[in-house]
Amino acid sequence: MEAPPQQITQLLQAWRAGDQGALDHLVSLIYEDLHRLARQYMARERPNHTLQATALVHEVYLRLFESAQPSWQDRAHFLAVCARTMRRILVDSIRHHQAVKRGGEAAPLCLQEAIAVAERPDADLLAVDDALAELAELDPRKGQLVELRFFGGLTVKEAAEVLKISEPTAFREWHAAKAWLRLELTRNRTGEEQSDGA
Repeated sequence: MEAPPQQITQLLQAWRAGDQGALDHLVSLIYEDLHRLARQYMARERPNHTLQATALVHEVYLRLFESAQPSWQDRAHFLAVCARTMRRILVDSIRHHQAVKRGGEAAPLCLQEAIAVAERPDADLLAVDDALAELAELDPRKGQLVELRFFGGLTVKEAAEVLKISEPTAFREWHAAKAWLRLELTRNRTGEEQSDGA
């Protein structure tokens, strides 16, 4: 059963005020949501990935617990930040895996969302992460919107609330951002294929 939004908001406010016990209560209330996000991420990972969904949730908890000044507004915003944290953990893990292999290529990390955005089945998390970072530099709000939708699993309405923009504006920017990412990922793939063939 989902906790009432006002209870989540109260716990976030208590945590912001310095009550570390509020974080424990908060995580217990939304643990299933966090675990669902983690399972979605892990389902897209390479088969031999050492992290499990539960371990990913625990790593997120540790990073949140160490946060100096949390500024989460509500449940949707908090889940979006958790999703971003999961993304960072996995991207760091992939980069570490590549470094350990000393220049070897990481196995593709297929993402259902990347298929929709990039229209190619082998789009991996690093390519999407790099493209999203570039989009965020060009247009920070669109980058944040994609992160909230793509990685946080928020609806357009929830993302609009977090960003404090209207739902129609969020829809327009979401479609524009998807088109930009599709083009960028396709261009990057074409460039890789050309350099491989050279």
